[in-house]
Amino acid sequence: MRQQSYILPLREVGLSDIAIAGGKNASLGEMITNLHEMGIRIPDGFVITVHAYREFIEFGRLEEEIRRLVSEIDFESVESLRRAGLRIRQLIRNSKFPPALSGAIIEAYRELSAQYDQLDTDVAVRSSATAEDLPDASFAGQQETYLNVRGPAALMDSVRNCFASLFTDRAISYRENFKFDHFEVGLSVCIQKMVRSDLGVSGVAFSLDTESGFKDAVVINGSYGLGEMVVQGAVSPDEFIVFKPGLKRGFASIVEKKLGVKDKLMVYGDDPDERVKTIPADRGMQQRFCLEEDTILKLANWVCLIEAYYSKVKGHWCPMDVEWAVDGLNGELFIVQARPETIHSRRQQNKLTEYVMNTEASTILKGIAVGDKIASGKVRIMHSLDKRLGQEFQAGEVLVTDMTDPDWEPIMKKAAAIITNKGGRTCHAAIVAREMGVPAIVGTGHATEVLSEGQLITASCAAGDEGLIYEGRLDFTVLETDLDSLPEVETPLMLNVGTPAMAFNYAYLPHSGVGLAREEFIINNYIGVHPVALLKHRELKDRELSELIQKKTWGYAGEEDFFIRKLSYGVGRIAAAFYPEKVIVRFSDFKSNEYYNLPGGKYFEPTEENPMIGWRGASRYYSDAYREAFGLECRAIKRVREEMGLDNVVVMVPFCRTVEELKKVQEVMKEYGLERGANGLEIFLMAEIPSNIILAREFAQHIDGFSIGSNDLTQLTLGLDRDSSLVAHIYDERNPAVKELLRMLIRTAKECGVKVGICGQGPSDFPDFAQFLVEEGIDSISVTPDSVIKTVKAIHKIELSKDLFHLAASGTLD
Repeated sequence: MRQQSYILPLREVGLSDIAIAGGKNASLGEMITNLHEMGIRIPDGFVITVHAYREFIEFGRLEEEIRRLVSEIDFESVESLRRAGLRIRQLIRNSKFPPALSGAIIEAYRELSAQYDQLDTDVAVRSSATAEDLPDASFAGQQETYLNVRGPAALMDSVRNCFASLFTDRAISYRENFKFDHFEVGLSVCIQKMVRSDLGVSGVAFSLDTESGFKDAVVINGSYGLGEMVVQGAVSPDEFIVFKPGLKRGFASIVEKKLGVKDKLMVYGDDPDERVKTIPADRGMQQRFCLEEDTILKLANWVCLIEAYYSKVKGHWCPMDVEWAVDGLNGELFIVQARPETIHSRRQQNKLTEYVMNTEASTILKGIAVGDKIASGKVRIMHSLDKRLGQEFQAGEVLVTDMTDPDWEPIMKKAAAIITNKGGRTCHAAIVAREMGVPAIVGTGHATEVLSEGQLITASCAAGDEGLIYEGRLDFTVLETDLDSLPEVETPLMLNVGTPAMAFNYAYLPHSGVGLAREEFIINNYIGVHPVALLKHRELKDRELSELIQKKTWGYAGEEDFFIRKLSYGVGRIAAAFYPEKVIVRFSDFKSNEYYNLPGGKYFEPTEENPMIGWRGASRYYSDAYREAFGLECRAIKRVREEMGLDNVVVMVPFCRTVEELKKVQEVMKEYGLERGANGLEIFLMAEIPSNIILAREFAQHIDGFSIGSNDLTQLTLGLDRDSSLVAHIYDERNPAVKELLRMLIRTAKECGVKVGICGQGPSDFPDFAQFLVEEGIDSISVTPDSVIKTVKAIHKIELSKDLFHLAASGTLD
């Protein structure tokens, strides 16, 4: 009987009803029924069934003509596809409803309006296809949604348009690609009470990192007004990332907050003929984050609950793609859609594919990276899809446009890369680009102005969150590794991670944590201002500097809050990627000339003849001139460990010349809330000065471990400037004097019961140096991610030889 119904209440359908209600509607009904008790709010509504759609098609005798039009399409021609698609949609829009069906829809709408004590309530009319949101094919964005629909006449028009949207150009093309019969796919329509996010906030959330597939993150994109602006990519939204395990343990585990360009918003129109309109956002809205932290955490928790429920029902991990909205009238959060994510959930996690740029070049444009590939091609600028029908887009060209939507799918699949002025990494265009495996760089701001028609460029999405565009065709390499084929090693292998943006990508590599995460990279790229200048810029009367700082600190309570939170996000993202393994974070170790180059640095940095052995590392932390800035670093680490719940963070003191210096640094750390042993905090010392090794026994009394910095240690042992080309030929970590110091340190550390590892470049570059360290019994080796594969193989070979040697020596080897 249900199979023959025209209308079903939303709460009476579930995941077993995809054939009746389509993927989206079945999912909404499932959540209303089963997740309401968990506190998850979903607007009510009703479903126009697939049976009703088929009755509409049969009543209008449309199938034969639609099949004929589809059969005549040349799918290599965008113009042919568009011409046929338009004719099919016009055919459907000009058809009438069976009287019984129109009567049932209007009656259900009246009942929904009464439920909300309104005569003609505002509803969203959402299409939901039966082949949509399946594990083997995502049809996200293939059909239409109509917002702020009021009254029976507008409702019937919107339903008819939803039926027609089953034959949008992109949907026709998509079904052809996936070999779906056009009439085996049915359409259901959901009539759902609107959430007044036109007066509030809305967006998209994923229960995994959309670029790397990292499972332990919730990625939230949001902006003011109705959610279509985020979904369509018309704005660059705010982005928030929440670490799931920390959230589930009750911590405020927000590991990233990025302020987007929210310069416009979609709101309700002023009259019945204008359902929605786009208006400029006021300056205050642009300068603050669209969500408060409590709402971010609440939404992330809901996304986790939804993922857990679907994973249980399906019997396997089921990451979710969720649309959400905050009602501006009452401040309530709602989930308005949820569907399985279909890209990373199908990816083989044991296969590592890396795109590596072989040459260095300066970038001509930057944006938000979608995917992790690199591609080259000639620029084709398209300001409009309609105006270029006569000039066919050539396969292998780079599509450059203001923004794309899924209507561009036939062109997108031909593109070597896609570059847009607008959009965020969860808009429909980004989702479709990922699914096609096409690298995309969105939200560049002005790609259509900076790039020119026919220009040869290289687009790289291989550097983390940031997409980079270069002039010309640059050489790159694609490396593929079967991680299951790598041998196991006994020596713990850790990673040196420079950029937080790449941390989730590196989490798949074999590792025992992070041996070195440099704060100075985060300060340089996340904060971008001299720390003391940030605190004291008002005293400097430098208008340009103050304006820069004012813009950077938008969305934060002030300069201190900005520094602490931005540094904590950078550190926290790395710590989350490798949790619960140790992540050793080195306090900032800029040299005075490097600090000088930061905005505002000229006011606070001395001119030193040799900054490499000057005012750096530990000597800064307890000095009157830098102590307050170091306090911000300590407070950021404390926030990561205690508020964000990432207690796997270990701190490391660099370039500490004497034991007395170490004690002074620890006194300042304690003043700002970091004390060795408190809440399990460990402190490591960078062993990079001969005095660290000569007095290793004394240093060991105040630390939990040593980490060898072989670059500086080699320089100071051999008495040479490693930046000088005149003596570069002498520089070698494998020099006998350096190796003897390392031998001494490893032996002393073991006698004192403290760990000793190495995070310098030597083991990454020289397998024989790694062999020496393994033979000496080092506790861990930390290498750059691009050296992991070769280092694992080298260590395995060393350990195998070592085992054979011991077997021979013991007489057990024949």
